[in-house]
Amino acid sequence: MIVIACPGQGSQTPGFLSEWIEDAASRSFLEAASEAAGVDLLLHGTKSDADTIRSTEIAQPLIVAASILAWRALAARADLAAAGVAGHSVGEFAAAAAAGVLSETDAMRLVGVRGRAMAEAAAAEQTGMSAVVGGVEDDVLAAITAAGLTPANRNGGGQIVAAGSLAGLAALAENAPRGARVIPLQVAGAFHTTYMAPAVPVLAEAAAATAVTDPQRRLWSNADGGLVTSGTAFRDSLVSQIAQPVRWDACMESFVSSGITGLIELTPAGALTGIAKRGLKGIPAVAVKTPADLEAAVQLLTDAA
Repeated sequence: MIVIACPGQGSQTPGFLSEWIEDAASRSFLEAASEAAGVDLLLHGTKSDADTIRSTEIAQPLIVAASILAWRALAARADLAAAGVAGHSVGEFAAAAAAGVLSETDAMRLVGVRGRAMAEAAAAEQTGMSAVVGGVEDDVLAAITAAGLTPANRNGGGQIVAAGSLAGLAALAENAPRGARVIPLQVAGAFHTTYMAPAVPVLAEAAAATAVTDPQRRLWSNADGGLVTSGTAFRDSLVSQIAQPVRWDACMESFVSSGITGLIELTPAGALTGIAKRGLKGIPAVAVKTPADLEAAVQLLTDAA
C-alpha cells in the first residue's frame, strides 16, 4: 500500500511553484484556488521572497494548493484507487480534498480562513516553536513540560516540536535534554497549542455550512493516527486541530499496521520524506518537489501494484 502524504507549514521555499505553472491546467487551477483562498498563489509561489511566504496567512493556502496541484498531476498519470492519504497539520486540508471529504474549492476557502485566523491569534502574543531532535522521548517530553511548553508536533523519527512562549523556548535550548538538539523554527507562533484557541471559533463558523462526504479512500487523522470513517467528524477535527497537538508519529505507526510499502510526499516536499527515513526505515519514499519527480512517484505506484 502506498501512502500519499501532504506536508505542513514550513515546507515552502521561494519560487517552488515556478515549474508547475508552465502547464496551462496547473496555472488555471492555481488561479481558481487563489480566488477561493483570497491569496494570490501565483505571485507567492513564484516571485515572493522567503519572509513573505513565511507569513501564516500566505503559507497555509500556498502549501495546500501546491499539494492538491501535485495530487491532480499524479492522478492524471497513475491509478490512485488503492492509495491512502494523510496530511501533516495544515496538510490535512489537502488530504481531505484528495480523499473526497472536501471539494478542492472548499478546502482552499477554509484554509484561507484558517491562515488568517491563526495569523491573528499568533499576533496577540509573542510565541514560537522549536524542533527537538534526538534524545530519549520521555526525557524530551519531560524537558518540554518543565519549560512550560507544549509538545505541539510529535513527528516520530526522533523529532518532537515544542511550542509556547519565547522565554520557555530559550530555557529549553539552554537546558536541552541529553543527546538532543533544539532547533528554532521560522514560524509566527505556537501553533497547535492553546495560544491558537481564538482561531478555533472562526474556522468553526466557516466550516459549519461546508458540505462533506465520507472518505472515498483510506485517510488517517493527525488527532490520533486513526483511520477516518466520517467526513463530518473529520471536518470537526480540522477545526479543533488548530489548538491540539499533531500526532504524525501515530500516523506512521498506523501506516505500518496497514502494510505500507512506499510513501509519496506531495509538493512542497522534503520534510515528511526526511522523517520517514528515520521513522519508516526501509520503506521507499519519493518527494515530489517538481513535475520532474512525478515519474519516480508513478514508478513507485506501479511497483506496488
